[in-house]
Amino acid sequence: MGKWLRRSATATLTAAALLGGVALWKGEEIGRLMAVNSLFDPDRIVQNFTHMDRAFLHVPLSAGPGTPLPAADPVPLPRGADDWIAERRITGLVILKDGRITHESYHLGTSAGDLRISWSVAKSFLSLLTGILIDEGLLDLSDPVTRHVPALAGTAYDGATVEDVLQMESGVAFDEDYFDRNSDINRMGRVLALGGALDDFTIGLADRNREPGGPMQYVSMDTHVLGMVLRGATGRSVPDLMADRLAGPIGLGPAYYLTDGEGAAFVLGGLNMATQDYARLGLLVGQDGRIGDRQIVPAAWIDAATAPTANTAPGSLGYGYQWWVPADARTGEVMAQGIYGQWIYIDRPRDVVVAVNAVDSRFRDPGVTDATIAMFRAIADAQ
Repeated sequence: MGKWLRRSATATLTAAALLGGVALWKGEEIGRLMAVNSLFDPDRIVQNFTHMDRAFLHVPLSAGPGTPLPAADPVPLPRGADDWIAERRITGLVILKDGRITHESYHLGTSAGDLRISWSVAKSFLSLLTGILIDEGLLDLSDPVTRHVPALAGTAYDGATVEDVLQMESGVAFDEDYFDRNSDINRMGRVLALGGALDDFTIGLADRNREPGGPMQYVSMDTHVLGMVLRGATGRSVPDLMADRLAGPIGLGPAYYLTDGEGAAFVLGGLNMATQDYARLGLLVGQDGRIGDRQIVPAAWIDAATAPTANTAPGSLGYGYQWWVPADARTGEVMAQGIYGQWIYIDRPRDVVVAVNAVDSRFRDPGVTDATIAMFRAIADAQ
């Protein structure tokens, strides 16, 4: 009996040791999955959006202090702005006029040094890098994506061009409902959390609901394919390219990208940086791709990328090369936007930029986008 007990105890300890090893091995993946499941919880969302590096794999984009934006005399916010800030749960607001800060404020316990998650504002950043590389002759709008990423042959992306993915006209069938746990976009999020490969996830997309170049449908994986194309065309990672071509030249401060388990940057929404640097990106576009006397992004690309050339539905927001345009756009008006209220608004003729970070769970409610655009216009007119 004693021998049996000793053997049983030994087996139990061995099993416990094995389970402990598995727990340690999978602990990080489980932690990231738990972070995804609680990412938008009302009592955690502000801190989560400020500290994405605590929950996800990441790589630096810029480690330097950055170049401070100059300040001008403060300009009062227009009537109704305080209510708008509260209703939209804004955490950071930076306004530039002629490249100078006329308003900067932080809310809900956040501060100027916080590196805030971009969500889909990152797509517009990637568009600028694409324009630089096209100007350098490394790829072309008409290139099939399979030219630079042969692994996409035979997938839903076979036959799509670089321009198709820039305009969200790939034809790929994809469910982008962030509030449906089983949607394609949330399945992708779990791949990211568990340290999987987003390239493999993308290669696994096999269904189309229209031909490439047809009606625009917002598909975030189109932007991931764009990132795959840039990597394939240059043999370099997107953070390396971005640091070399954009972040360094414009004086961007500390910033990082979330990555998948293979180290590929989460280019469709994983950029994290200070609110001032979102404004700095808007300034680059507002000044036709120039910072000071240096042309960073070709002016012709700024014009092309911000024109509403995609095949969007009548009366809806216009779309260019990963940039949004209001349906009733004033001349030179363009926007980058991400879920939960991330915005860069640019009024080029008035040389006004508005950068917003937020934790707005009602960002999809009817009328919210129109009211936000109206507030941006009021801010621009007040400068």
